[in-house]
Amino acid sequence: MTKFINVSLAILLLSGCGSQEEQLKKRADKIHARILTVDTHCDTPMEFTRSDFDLGIRNDDGCVDFPRMIEGGLDAEFFAVFVSQGPRNDSSYNFVHKKALEIFDAIHKNVRKNSGMAEVAYSPADALRLKKEKKISAFIGVENGYAIGKDIARIKEYYDLGARYITLSHTRNNDICDSSTDSRGAEHNGLSAFGGEVVKEMNRIGMMVDVSHTSDKSFYDVLDVSKAPVIASHSSCRALCENPRNLTDDMLISLKKNGGVIQICILSDYIKTPEPNPELEEKRRELRARYGKYNELTEELKKQMRSEYREIQKKYMKLATVRDVVDHIDHVVQVIGIDHVGIGTDFDGGGGVEGCRSVAEMKNITIELLRRGYSKAEIAKIWGGNIMRVFRKVEEVAG
Repeated sequence: MTKFINVSLAILLLSGCGSQEEQLKKRADKIHARILTVDTHCDTPMEFTRSDFDLGIRNDDGCVDFPRMIEGGLDAEFFAVFVSQGPRNDSSYNFVHKKALEIFDAIHKNVRKNSGMAEVAYSPADALRLKKEKKISAFIGVENGYAIGKDIARIKEYYDLGARYITLSHTRNNDICDSSTDSRGAEHNGLSAFGGEVVKEMNRIGMMVDVSHTSDKSFYDVLDVSKAPVIASHSSCRALCENPRNLTDDMLISLKKNGGVIQICILSDYIKTPEPNPELEEKRRELRARYGKYNELTEELKKQMRSEYREIQKKYMKLATVRDVVDHIDHVVQVIGIDHVGIGTDFDGGGGVEGCRSVAEMKNITIELLRRGYSKAEIAKIWGGNIMRVFRKVEEVAG
């Protein structure tokens, strides 16, 4: 008799667990239907060089498209106009500027092709309007200030094309500031004099300053210069994952004083310190040796290399999890409060963890937040309220 009671109890508990998970999913669905959800960084436009790429069609080779944004309950995406760092001379500046303009054009064309599903958004007001209209907001950001070269007028040109933030640097130093990952070390000891003028111009026209990828000294210099709150569009916490791309607790505290926001990047290596993985490293080396320098490849070969890289990642990489991602959100909340954290996936630029490999799985982050006791109001701040607050303040400062 006792054994029968124990078995019955176990069945009851198991069915209760299933019911609880279903309840969490239903709550997540309801929350996403009512709040504005924003991802502040994806590199999907790198795929737009394909003439047949269509954001309106499910594209399982990548991470972001409009059908899966709808499936995952994501209302707004910042599409990156990304240019990789190269030589710093006039001909190179002209080349990357031309490349940036081509990417802007490709984003606008792709969104216009799907005007029944999405529009390019330019402000928080646009995002709220489009949410009511059941349309996706396609925001634009520029990743790597290298795109402006030494011509500060290009900032306004990019703003007029829809850019609402510029990530000041990428993996190497440029004319604006030092990068967090340049193997040659510091060049400007932080923000250059030209970089200071760039920040002031961005403040003047109402463009968000993005400090992801910048060195620690560059980060603090930007905060000293900027009259508006800044963003880290795709960064995580160094206290949980020792990576120079992540922000220390002291940087988080300074970011709070500035009124800014850190958008947690879900690229696995920035979420959880990777364990030694010689097989993965060997496959990556083989790929690089086979293709050579990425910047020197044709667009078709770049596409092929990215596709093979993704397959290697899927097969050999041990990914962090959604729980690990929410650990970073928890950490920011504990250190500086709920008003200064959001999400910037870096999808199609390496982002993705177990349980959230594409925009179709975004609600899994919400489910984990609910599991940890976050309220609807708190989740609304994380998913879009905080970044939109900063966005509005940047607009106000520009006046």
